[in-house]
Amino acid sequence: SSSCFLQISFHVKSSGLCNFMANTIPSTVYDSLLLKLVTVLELTQKPDGISTPQAKQAVLQATNEFKTLLLTAKNLADNLPGGDLDIVDQDNVIEMLTTLRDRKRDQLVEFSSKSSQVASAVGTHMFTDAGMEIDSMASTPMT
Repeated sequence: SSSCFLQISFHVKSSGLCNFMANTIPSTVYDSLLLKLVTVLELTQKPDGISTPQAKQAVLQATNEFKTLLLTAKNLADNLPGGDLDIVDQDNVIEMLTTLRDRKRDQLVEFSSKSSQVASAVGTHMFTDAGMEIDSMASTPMT
C-alpha cells in the first residue's frame, strides 16, 4: 500500500502535476477570447458588410486582436504542467489518485467510527465517575 503511494507521489512530482493549481490558465483569457470572436463576427455581419475602408480596418484590427489572444491562450495551454502526458499516462495517474482518495475515505470512516466509540465510552465513564462521587459524598457523614 505504501509503494502505491510512493509510486503516485513520484509520478505526480515527475510529471509536474504538483504545480498544476499554481499554473492554471486564467479564465479571463478565455472570456476575452469569446468577446474578441463576437466582435469579429459582429463586424463581419453588419448590413454594410466590409465595403468601406473603415469597416475593413475595424475587421482587420479585431481579427488581429483575436489571433494574438488565441496565440496567448495556446501558449498558456501548451505550458500547463502534465501536458506532456499521453492519454494512457493520464489515465494511470487518475486511477492511482482515485485509489488513494478511496483509501483516505475508508480511513476517515474508520477513524470517525473509532472516535465516536471512544467519545461514547469516555462520556459514559465520566458520567459513572461523577455519579459515584456524588453517592460517596452523600453517604459520608458530615462532622
